[in-house]
Amino acid sequence: MPRTVLKARRWIATAVLGGLLVGCGSADPADDDSGGEGGRGATSRTSVEVRPIEAAREITDARNVTVSLAKPPEKVVCLVALCDDILAELGMTPAATNSALLARPTFLGKEKAAKIPVVPGGFLSPEAEAILSYEPDLVIGLEDTHGKLAPALKGATTFWPVQPGTWQDSVGYLRDLAALTGRTAQGEKAERTFRTRLAEAEKHRSDATALIIFGSDENFGVATPETDVAAGLFPKISHYPWKSRGVDGTYSLEEILARDVDVLFVETLSFGAPDGKLSDKLAENPLWAQIPAVKNGKVIEVDSEVWAKGRGTRSLGLVLDEATAALR
Repeated sequence: MPRTVLKARRWIATAVLGGLLVGCGSADPADDDSGGEGGRGATSRTSVEVRPIEAAREITDARNVTVSLAKPPEKVVCLVALCDDILAELGMTPAATNSALLARPTFLGKEKAAKIPVVPGGFLSPEAEAILSYEPDLVIGLEDTHGKLAPALKGATTFWPVQPGTWQDSVGYLRDLAALTGRTAQGEKAERTFRTRLAEAEKHRSDATALIIFGSDENFGVATPETDVAAGLFPKISHYPWKSRGVDGTYSLEEILARDVDVLFVETLSFGAPDGKLSDKLAENPLWAQIPAVKNGKVIEVDSEVWAKGRGTRSLGLVLDEATAALR
């Protein structure tokens, strides 16, 4: 796979493995995400109970990062789509963003999203000077990608490095930001809505075999429950026969064919001008037509902004809706 694809996907695929969430962002103990065939969560059951969120000026997240603010943040700059997702759930909009997520109809839509400033430099290299020009109370970015900005922002604003690896992480970050902004009722409602969706999908777990692949050309990757938040939902709702080989793992259509995949979800990752769908490029290989999902018309091109980058409760709810509909 080209280095540009791997580099851009690395922030999507980086996993944060380990224990349950603690503190304000704590997930319910019933949400054990361990064990089960095909990855995390295949045998666990999701609780729909939501603990009250209390407003706070200081939180310590699941990775032991402490964020302290003198007052509820009003101007938030989002360097990662998870931030945009959470703000949307809380009824807020960012002061600036570098994500295209909010342009989706289920978020703000193109017209409203176009009014939000875009941080120069793109996702991988946002400009610190530009970020500070928005006079933010809080800047949220990925730890492994944007942590290098912290020294340049220190003293002028508060930088919060996040690193979601599971849906429980995403819920924890939602709860933490709800506490900091004082939008506790909105946070509780968003968490409850997502938990209810996931619990309902679990009740009707499909016997079908599903898989998510991503890329921009025939050198594709496979999203796994260990390395992708959206893929982490799939062992709860279907058979998902793939485990991580690390970010630099290579894959082939021969392997996909051998897994008898019934439903194939495809994320086309484009850099610059769109260059066609990944599924169309893979169709040039004769083996593609032999995959059960292809034979049965169950290849679904999905929105990578939502599926790969969103990672918040609203995005993951949309993933569940699309996935369960296709798995029926």
